[in-house]
Amino acid sequence: MSTAVAMSEADLCSAFIKAVTEPRRVIGAKWVAYPETAGFDILLVRSDGFQIGVEAKLVLNARVVAQVLPYREGWCSGSKAGPDCRAVLVPFGKCNDDLVRICAALGVTVIRLHVEPPKDGGTWGNAFSPYLPDERTGLAADDWHPWAPPERCPVPEYVPDVQAGASAPVKLSEWKVKAIRLSVMLEERPVTRADFKALQLSPTNWLCPHGWLARGEGGGWVRCDRTPDFERQHPTNYAQIRADRARWMPAASAPRPVQVAML
Repeated sequence: MSTAVAMSEADLCSAFIKAVTEPRRVIGAKWVAYPETAGFDILLVRSDGFQIGVEAKLVLNARVVAQVLPYREGWCSGSKAGPDCRAVLVPFGKCNDDLVRICAALGVTVIRLHVEPPKDGGTWGNAFSPYLPDERTGLAADDWHPWAPPERCPVPEYVPDVQAGASAPVKLSEWKVKAIRLSVMLEERPVTRADFKALQLSPTNWLCPHGWLARGEGGGWVRCDRTPDFERQHPTNYAQIRADRARWMPAASAPRPVQVAML
C-alpha cells in the first residue's frame, strides 16, 4: 500500500487515536484524544492532566513544524496557554533525519506511526514511536521536550465528535456547547432572555431581526426554519449534552407577554 495515495491526514489521525486509546498499545497512563482542539489536530490529555499538542502530515516538512509551534507573540511573552509537549505525527519512513534533529532542537517530538502491517503478517509491538511519556517515569530527554506553559490548554467538557485532520473541520467550541444546550431546551419549551443569561450565551444572532429564532405565540422564542441544526453537526455530542440536561438546564422562567400597541 502506498501511504501517499491510500492514506489521508484524517486517516493518519484516526489510526493514531485508535492506537493511543487501545490499552494494550500504550504503556502506563491512560490518555484521552481530543480531535481538533486548542488549535491542534489532536490534543492528547493524560489522566493527570499532562497535555501533548499534535499536528499531522503525510510527510515531515517545514509546514507541519510551523503549524505545531506557537505564534511568535506567544513564544516571546509566554503568556498564552499551551500543552506540556508539542509533536508532529507522520507515517513511519516519511521523515528525514536532518529535519528530525531540527525538530528536537525546537522542542518538537516526531511521532512515527506504522501504517502498514509487518511483512511477516503479524502486528507491531508498538504501533508508533516514541512511547508516550508516563507520569511515573517522566520525560525521556531524547524524545520529549517540556514547554512548561504558564497554563494548559482548556479542555472541552465533551470529546468532540469530529474528524481530526480533516480539511476545514467542524469544531466543538465552548460557544457550540452552549448553543447545543439552548437547542436542547428548545425541544422542551420556548426560551427567554433569562435562559441566554443562565447559559452565558449572547442572544444577538438568535433574537435579532431575521435571527435564528422566532417569537412564540405565548411569548419567548421558538425554532424556525433559520435555526441551525446542531444535532446534524454533532450527533454524538448532542446526545451527550441532552442526556446531561439535568445538570446544566436552568429553571424555566415566565416569558414576557408580547406587547400590542394601543390605537
